[in-house]
Amino acid sequence: MEPVQALQKYFGYNSFRHQQEAIIRHVLNKKDVLALMPTGGGKSVCYQLPAVLLQGLTIVISPLIALMKDQVDSLNVNGIPAAFYNSSQSSQEQVQLTARLRNNEIRLLYLAPERLFGNESRLISFLKSLPVSLIAIDEAHCISHWGHDFRPEYLMLAGLKLEFPDIPVIALTATADKLTKKDILEKLNLKDPGVFVSSFNRENITYRVVPKKNYFGQLLNFLNDHKEDSGIIYCLSRRSTEELAEDLKGEGYSAAPYHAGLDNSVKANTQEAFLRDEVKIIVATIAFGMGINKSNVRYVVHADMPKNIEGYYQETGRAGRDGLPSEALLLYSPGDATKLKKFATIEDNPEQSRIMLKKLDDMVRYSQMHSCRRQFLLKYFDEDFSAPCGSCDYCLTEFKTFDGTLIAQKALSAVARLKERFGAGVVVDFLRAGANPKITEEHKQLKTYGIGADISKADWQRYLRELAAMGYLQFTDDVYPVLKLTPKSESVLKGLVKVELIASQTVTDQQPKVALEYEAELLATLKNLRRDMAAKENVPPYIILSDAGLVEMATYLPQTLDELRLISGFGDIKLARYGREFLMLVEGYCRSKGGLTSRMSQKSQKRERKTKSERNTRSTPKDMDTAYLSYSLFKQGQTVAEIAAARGLATATIEGHLSQYIYTGGIEVNELVADGKRLKIQDVVESYGAETLGPLKEVLGEDYSYGEIKATVAWMRKEKII
Repeated sequence: MEPVQALQKYFGYNSFRHQQEAIIRHVLNKKDVLALMPTGGGKSVCYQLPAVLLQGLTIVISPLIALMKDQVDSLNVNGIPAAFYNSSQSSQEQVQLTARLRNNEIRLLYLAPERLFGNESRLISFLKSLPVSLIAIDEAHCISHWGHDFRPEYLMLAGLKLEFPDIPVIALTATADKLTKKDILEKLNLKDPGVFVSSFNRENITYRVVPKKNYFGQLLNFLNDHKEDSGIIYCLSRRSTEELAEDLKGEGYSAAPYHAGLDNSVKANTQEAFLRDEVKIIVATIAFGMGINKSNVRYVVHADMPKNIEGYYQETGRAGRDGLPSEALLLYSPGDATKLKKFATIEDNPEQSRIMLKKLDDMVRYSQMHSCRRQFLLKYFDEDFSAPCGSCDYCLTEFKTFDGTLIAQKALSAVARLKERFGAGVVVDFLRAGANPKITEEHKQLKTYGIGADISKADWQRYLRELAAMGYLQFTDDVYPVLKLTPKSESVLKGLVKVELIASQTVTDQQPKVALEYEAELLATLKNLRRDMAAKENVPPYIILSDAGLVEMATYLPQTLDELRLISGFGDIKLARYGREFLMLVEGYCRSKGGLTSRMSQKSQKRERKTKSERNTRSTPKDMDTAYLSYSLFKQGQTVAEIAAARGLATATIEGHLSQYIYTGGIEVNELVADGKRLKIQDVVESYGAETLGPLKEVLGEDYSYGEIKATVAWMRKEKII
């Protein structure tokens, strides 16, 4: 099976994103890979799809138990057998898992790094006895001291290549600067790896930074537009998360705190409630969210400034993973930066302290800048982008400016007179003749002392930030940044250039509009159906189908299974398992509205993009998944015998195909087996087991076909009777 066919069958998409296809082909050729892709950019497909296509077991190293469960649930719903091995399981569950692994019933096994190389070193010996075909290391930046989320246990992964020298390794991360990327490659001992760096641009996210003033009131104003949405609010301290969650609950919001100090069971329950949409808002420290796949998070708020751009980018990337418009709001206070400097300094390690302080300074510059925020973020990850982006607060704002040359000259002159030795606070107090112990009697004799007393402290702070953003001033990288002149300063002081400063600003567009005009009433009903399906499957709703898929259905109103197959996320397995229920709901809604018809012809066919060779040849049955073709013909009304004759296959083969769809829910068992016969077969299976069909056929006799036995066994497994 070609990768693109497997992508459609299991994940419901007909084309790859970013560099997924190149990465997958590299892995299939048994080569090591380092893949840097944006959060929500489809990293997991880069190892999950090869796991389907390669014969054997894929080991996935993942840092969090909750992430493992989330991924495994999603894979199993998509028809890919996966499991995790961690401390949350009982010894009996682990014994059963071991048996399934020995029987080659698992395609992906998720492990924490300490499980692999910790005290349970026997696990390595056991895994080496299995047909391991691929090793995937998720959140690979955790191995680097220079990464924003270093985890010592990841250092043990350096031994992977010694234990599995001939097995390809794919390392994946959404956030790594040059230094971290180099560290990952060296510490994992990857052999001549292919390095793939995809675009980090998340077009559907709008970035905003707002000066923090009465931040709870600011939060409530923001949340007023997101009452039904899921969101994450990040705070610096554990205490802040608990207090803010309580305050939000007092205002009627469904909110819960999350931080590392909470009991493990509390954290697990909170995360599960959030994933299942039972809690709308998580108020968290950075302990929450790594690898969270919840696709319908509509906003991420930073109530306090993050420590670095990598962490900020990764955390904002937890919004809008389904591709729908989402928001990232940062409430910035210079006081946050001062607090964080204490945490960025690492005792007895001046080199790492210097790097961490530089990362913090980059975060401060981002928070204070007066230019396109998206351009800054992408440049940080070595990607060029032309402003304006049209979806950050700067690019969405019309600025009214005035001639601020005289103000600029006063500011630059003050910095020069103070011999470039002080930070912004002292410079502002000097300009305003304010009280400050660092301003000496000698300073007060200077001509520029008090020259800006008519301008408020807040405005001076803002003007200094604007001048720095324009390159007329610069802040040093020290723990307490000092203001310095730049090569451009002299032209301002001499009056050779005109400096425009901001007088006022007007936001031109508060919220990006959803491009699709969907049926709101239908969308609400589809969400209810998805919720019920998820409860039955015991998985979060977005694992059944993303919000983006529901919006497409509510927009284009598919009327047949073939049309539904073109909706994002409907692979063959999900189509068979859930398609008919969704379709019946859409059809019923269309009838109730006076006969609305399908709008699928208006849908962009970008998911149908084909290669040149594919465009030049017509699709044939051999190009399609063989079981799905049998299923399609059966649903069109053909009998098993007719399908077998048309396809040139044995009747037993067709019966096997259709049994798969009984197990996934696409076909009802009574479409193939009469109720009376089913009850008799069920009775015999319960007495003798279903390991082999031959003995069952002997007991049942000539009146029962192998097809009827297969179908009943598939139904019993679906209903968990056996």
